[in-house]
Amino acid sequence: GAGGEPGKHLLEVDVSLEELAAILGEELELPRIQPRGRDRILADRGRYSSIGVVGPESLRHFRRTYREALKRQIAEGLYDPQNPVIIPIRRDLRYRTWRPRPVPESAAVVFYIMDVSGSMGDEQKEIVRLAAFWIDTWLRSQYKGVETRYIAHDAAAREVPRDMFFRLRESGGTKISSAYELVRSILAEHYVSRDWNLYILQFSDGDNWGADDTGRCAEILQESLLPVCNLFAYGQVRSAYGSGQFLKDLKEKIQDERLVTAEIPDREHILDALKAFLGKGR
Repeated sequence: GAGGEPGKHLLEVDVSLEELAAILGEELELPRIQPRGRDRILADRGRYSSIGVVGPESLRHFRRTYREALKRQIAEGLYDPQNPVIIPIRRDLRYRTWRPRPVPESAAVVFYIMDVSGSMGDEQKEIVRLAAFWIDTWLRSQYKGVETRYIAHDAAAREVPRDMFFRLRESGGTKISSAYELVRSILAEHYVSRDWNLYILQFSDGDNWGADDTGRCAEILQESLLPVCNLFAYGQVRSAYGSGQFLKDLKEKIQDERLVTAEIPDREHILDALKAFLGKGR
């Protein structure tokens, strides 16, 4: 209900968020990347192309170690051309080391849309917050330069800061088209399709103003959002007050590989939803 105190939404895990992101990153990838436009993302790529003075024996660089030992023995007058035995000592040892190389990749922007209306209870919002938070944490751990935008809506939509997005509570009705219209206007003002890889992730309990607004949503999706999206992911949580009808209507009205849906009845199904949205081959 309404109140002046912010909600407490704790992520209780035994690993850091960075470690959690790394674990998720082994299983999840951004799907259907279609490189286009300006190079803004710098993804860390690398190889064993540098030489260091410490490392495991398995990475010892024998040619460089030999060269260092030879230079030292020559400098110290110990090298005998008649008996060219080279004996490395500890300070001669050289090892291959990993050198990260920032590789430009295509620009990406991620929109998170959340229903914060009265039909969404605390548990439903918590599931949404955790799912969105994990996705966002993973994206930030993997890439430099990804832009994220947060859209909260009940009967009206507005863009909010990241920290507010995860703790916002409202008591109004639900008009999903307001969020779609806001995303469309932001895209028109700030982003061009050919310059950006676009991901939109929406979370709701499936309740909406009515059939007319759902029809409006389908129209905006098909005409304005899906044509420029890499992925539009819709996650529906289970609510005692939400009808759940929106997911059924989406599946009935739209057949497009860029639209991926998942039901998230409880916290245990969050990972399944993440795999559906961001898994390899999706």
